[in-house]
Amino acid sequence: MSPTFRSDAYIDGAWRADARRFLVLNPANQSVIAEVPDLGGAETQQAIEAAHRALPAWAAKPAKERAAIMRAWFDLMIADLDRLGRLISAEGGKPFGEAKGEAAYGAAFVEWFGEEAKRAYGRTIPSTTATRRYVTIKQPIGVCAAITPWNFPMAMITRKAAPALAAGCTFVVKPPSQTPLTALALAELAEKAGVPPGVFNVVTTHDHTADVGRVMCESPLVRKFSFTGSTEIGKKLGAACVGSTVKKVSLELGGNAPLLVFADADLDLAVKGAIASKFRNAGQTCVCANRILVEDAIYDAFSKKMTDAVAKLKVGPGDQDGVEIGPLIDQKAIEKVERMVGEALASGAVALTGGKKHSAGAQFYTPTVLANVTRDMRVNTEEIFGPVAPLIRFKSEDEAVAIANDTPFGLAAYFFTKDVNRAWRVAERIEAGMVSINDGIFSNEVIPFGGVKESGLGREGGVEGLEEYMETKFVNFGGFA
Repeated sequence: MSPTFRSDAYIDGAWRADARRFLVLNPANQSVIAEVPDLGGAETQQAIEAAHRALPAWAAKPAKERAAIMRAWFDLMIADLDRLGRLISAEGGKPFGEAKGEAAYGAAFVEWFGEEAKRAYGRTIPSTTATRRYVTIKQPIGVCAAITPWNFPMAMITRKAAPALAAGCTFVVKPPSQTPLTALALAELAEKAGVPPGVFNVVTTHDHTADVGRVMCESPLVRKFSFTGSTEIGKKLGAACVGSTVKKVSLELGGNAPLLVFADADLDLAVKGAIASKFRNAGQTCVCANRILVEDAIYDAFSKKMTDAVAKLKVGPGDQDGVEIGPLIDQKAIEKVERMVGEALASGAVALTGGKKHSAGAQFYTPTVLANVTRDMRVNTEEIFGPVAPLIRFKSEDEAVAIANDTPFGLAAYFFTKDVNRAWRVAERIEAGMVSINDGIFSNEVIPFGGVKESGLGREGGVEGLEEYMETKFVNFGGFA
């Protein structure tokens, strides 16, 4: 059953149509789902100005009132999980169960930050003299703008918008052209929940992405900019934000996550965790286990178990029962995976299973396990963003950590061991913003999500996520007798 959805942009509490429109396609079969307005810099500026006008009243609302509106927004999302899941699956290709899970995950940010709004505490500071009293207060940073990716079309918006609104900020988002409908569904539910006009705005675009991004980065009315996407684009946007203005920036960028399996690990648990991490959303997540490092003593046993499990994964359109691997997002994505696997095979890697496109359709790739992968291959040095698991041997803990850290990226890392001492050692030595031990999935609303090195700046989620949208103001009370 096809979900119902809005297909116009949402600015200042109004649904905005436009003669210029672009097609939203289902990646499973390339059928047209909708036509959405192709807005540009002028409309983006209008959205920013609307957010600026709405800011004083929204910021002045008591935190408890903002929290109540956000709770209503959350309740509407939870009541609408089936439709949201079908929409995410249709435009992004995820299996329905996984898509519905993302909808619940995205809603959880709205619930969490609505509650945290009431706990945005300042502090008192012991003064240095008897005539003064020192305090700090927390205030919203102002108008916030964001550019979000297609692979988590709901959660990547709510992970940014929820703390912004909770803090008392207003928000303008440019969703990806591949998956704009989920963002518009969020706007529809926000409107029903009582989010005032101008507080949450959605600017859809395709051909004018650069203009939209430029206006967001250069506008003096925007005080905070957040981006999730590639490191290459993130660097350019970050530079633009401090070129003509100086605004706070959060960047959640590329990853090259290692997953280490030590000889003392529970192999069944390690295989389960590796599959959960690597093949989620057909390998199209920034925290996927991009390369799997296996200790030499168990390499053959692990390879066999991993290959057997991966070969059983069901591939197909997201709306079919039992499907675990959906399509890649577009033709460019499938071509990249084909190219990277082809290069690895030509350089001596061996496909234990998969290694080719899948018969389910033009944008499907067979879940793949590659053996005999070396450190110089692109499947080790670059993010694959597809259902391909490269296996690399290591002989010692030091070598494993060295391979894991041999990358400019540092978003997530995983490892499996039963040794508690090793768990602490490796967790401390791996250069990543997030480390998961004996578990392939860790993302949720209460943790600080973010990376180190070229994987970005700032944290989203958890108490740290609210701080990203607030300013700390120091107040000195002087003149005490």
